[in-house]
Amino acid sequence: MGIKVGICGAGQFTQCFVPLFQVHPDVSDVSVMDIVPERSAATAKRFGLRNIFDTYEAMLESDIDAVAIFTPRWTHTPLALQALRAGKHVYCAVPAATTIEELVVLVETVKQTGLTYMLGETSYYYPATVYCRENFAEGAFGRFVYGEGEYLHDMAHGFYEAFQYSDGKDWKRTAGYPPMLYPTHSVAMVLAVTGARVTQVSCLGQIDEHEDGIFRVGANNWDNPFSNETALMRTSDGGMLRVNEFRRCAIGKGRCVRLSFCGTKGAFEEQFNSAGFVTHSGETIDLTADLKSRSTSVANWEKARDASGAVIHAALQQDFVSGFAKVQDQTRKRLPKEFEGYPNGHEGSHQLLTDDFVRAIVTGKPAPNHVWQAARYNAPGIIAHQSAGREGEMMKVPDFGWLSQ
Repeated sequence: MGIKVGICGAGQFTQCFVPLFQVHPDVSDVSVMDIVPERSAATAKRFGLRNIFDTYEAMLESDIDAVAIFTPRWTHTPLALQALRAGKHVYCAVPAATTIEELVVLVETVKQTGLTYMLGETSYYYPATVYCRENFAEGAFGRFVYGEGEYLHDMAHGFYEAFQYSDGKDWKRTAGYPPMLYPTHSVAMVLAVTGARVTQVSCLGQIDEHEDGIFRVGANNWDNPFSNETALMRTSDGGMLRVNEFRRCAIGKGRCVRLSFCGTKGAFEEQFNSAGFVTHSGETIDLTADLKSRSTSVANWEKARDASGAVIHAALQQDFVSGFAKVQDQTRKRLPKEFEGYPNGHEGSHQLLTDDFVRAIVTGKPAPNHVWQAARYNAPGIIAHQSAGREGEMMKVPDFGWLSQ
């Protein structure tokens, strides 16, 4: 008998994961709930789900084994804690938390309950990250020197529509969410390669001047004036990491996550639509073809969009239909055969994320993006935003330990 998974939130992202949970051989049932009943009903009808829950509390009181949370980013910690305390395993979309205090309670709750918690960080699985992680482990880079992780996503390239869909008439209050409180795409690109953590951070923010007035003190729930934030971080292995989280930039259309990685023996660079590795002796390897994600069927995304009722900007649609790259072919061999021909997205990460979560529950072994790793991805951004408010003051990042420490 497989596990039963309850999906919290029936928006655009949910539509990508429901069919993957449904066909996974270790999952016996999938149910859904959303605060907008029409979205739950549409999702259930499309995928043939038997159970729709009117409230999150009703879902947690049922016999489900795990919840997958796909709700607005500032709601994740309370929902995850509620599920863990109800005895349910948790898959959570990013970020894990928006404050250090939330991270402390989240880590402690996972430790106390012994349940599986997995952060749905896509960039852990991205082709560039996979390539660098494998080659770093083999010594090809030597000692880590410097890395760059960037999430360059202009508001006009799909974010307006996403916030309007999620938050209705009050969307501007939430659209001003501080960039560095959504740091996991960029931070994880480097930390998921080295296994280190961030110890200190200094960050600068750019005061926004856009006419929409979203990023202003008093205009959003966080009194946040910054649309762009840049942080310089010290890592526990003695290296340096620069992170850019931009919401007003000309680069934000198309692929918006980028990794650079430099060691004493080799370096990796990713720019726009090209990527390469260079050795200390000057040998250059063009990796562009190996790291390029193959497309899956656009029809799958069209159906998902219709079911969710979301109006998705064209700039985002490719994210939801991007499949595996050549460099991921070895990694994907461990996936269930049932996934063949099913949707994927965000550079092949959707299928890997789903399988890793289910595997963690079934085996009792931590998923790659377990709660301690989630804390390492999130904490630097939280402290960075505080630093930006102090015009770049160098600040220490707390250590949440590792696994069951």
